[in-house]
Amino acid sequence: MTDILLIGSNGQLGKELQHNLTSHNSNITAVARPTVDLAQPDTLHQIISTVQPQIIINAAAYTAVDKAETELELATAVNATASGILAQAAQKLGAFLIHVSTDYVFDGRQSHPYQETDPTNPLGVYGRSKLAGEQAIQENCNQHLILRTAWVYGTYGKSNFVKTMLRLGAEREEIRVVADQIGSPTWTGDIANAIVGLLPQLTPQVAGTYHYTNSGVASWYDFAVAIFEEAQQLGFPVKVQRVTPITTADYPTPAQRPAYSVLSCEKIAKALGTPRPHWRLALRQMLAELYARTYESSNSFRR
Repeated sequence: MTDILLIGSNGQLGKELQHNLTSHNSNITAVARPTVDLAQPDTLHQIISTVQPQIIINAAAYTAVDKAETELELATAVNATASGILAQAAQKLGAFLIHVSTDYVFDGRQSHPYQETDPTNPLGVYGRSKLAGEQAIQENCNQHLILRTAWVYGTYGKSNFVKTMLRLGAEREEIRVVADQIGSPTWTGDIANAIVGLLPQLTPQVAGTYHYTNSGVASWYDFAVAIFEEAQQLGFPVKVQRVTPITTADYPTPAQRPAYSVLSCEKIAKALGTPRPHWRLALRQMLAELYARTYESSNSFRR
């Protein structure tokens, strides 16, 4: 039986992982703030020393992309410094470290899917801090698996693009959404399934960097339209009548986003031996779960 330490168990991916790992033949220790705070290295040392895990899964991160532009020190502490500490601890224990990273390590100037070996060039503080975390892991831990993903949303967690659209769609008749940024929406349920599927294969030979997203490509506008179409079919309270495409220039943000961040996932597809679900199917499944959890379990809304 494998001893696994899951860090970030309260996040939208962490909760999915905790749920999925229960079916794996492992002893799971799931921790989150305040027990473990990536900005407080002492808490990391303490939990790793106590658990002595064979596998460490780091699903925690500083993900406030715009806020990071004014919180450089905190973003760096959580995404970069803590990753190095985890890598050193894993190396000392002989443990395997699985670390979740992001498409924001790329600048988005490419017009075909990014492979794991393509040059990185993050555009903002968030992407730079995540890339620094990747580099710290590569330099300090031989047995590591860095999993880059993109456009992540989930049933759990306080806020993500899907939940924001559902909230705005219940309040407004028109919503303006950026249409010139392209990527692959990815459900945390499928990311968690991929990570669990990799666990039996964790050997030094598979160490390295991988990409995982749902299959298919969309703009944020495409994604929003699909969210409302699926939500209406399920019975969510949606009043929006129009989704209007706009440009990135029409919606300025503190942090610059990559215009194209589709990730090539051929490497992980070979490792898993299973096809990746299309993003539209994943969205449908996520919304069905969210509807059941939000409405069917209470009397707050009737179809």
